[in-house]
Amino acid sequence: MRYGDDDTIRHLLADTEVWAVVGLSTDTRRTAFDIAEYLRRNGKRVVPVHPSAPVVAGEQGYATLSEIPFAVDVVDLFVRSELAGPVVDEAVKIGAKAVWLQLGVRDDAAAVRAGEAGLDVVMDTCPAMEAPRLGLGWTR
Repeated sequence: MRYGDDDTIRHLLADTEVWAVVGLSTDTRRTAFDIAEYLRRNGKRVVPVHPSAPVVAGEQGYATLSEIPFAVDVVDLFVRSELAGPVVDEAVKIGAKAVWLQLGVRDDAAAVRAGEAGLDVVMDTCPAMEAPRLGLGWTR
């Protein structure tokens, strides 16, 4: 069940610029790679966050969120649900404005913590599902 109302989802998709995609590597077979490309095609700066700190589509990657030397609007999580909590906590620590837990990624306690810290929270859905549903005119 999706967590996050339509106004929040619309705001994150329309009014943010820098998305840190946790779990993004150079593996083109992974969903994270496809969604990162989708975000990029629709105007987002996509920063890879992965232990190998890959360069993806010309954007330098970082091993952790804390290593990113500039502000992040949205932290987009492509990790197993049991790994999401610490990543959400790190997103709070770095001052991200929002966390987006991808389809199938759920951690209700982490979502509550993020919300209490003032972050917008979307969980268990995907920008590629939400942008068309909300009529944002994004290109696939």
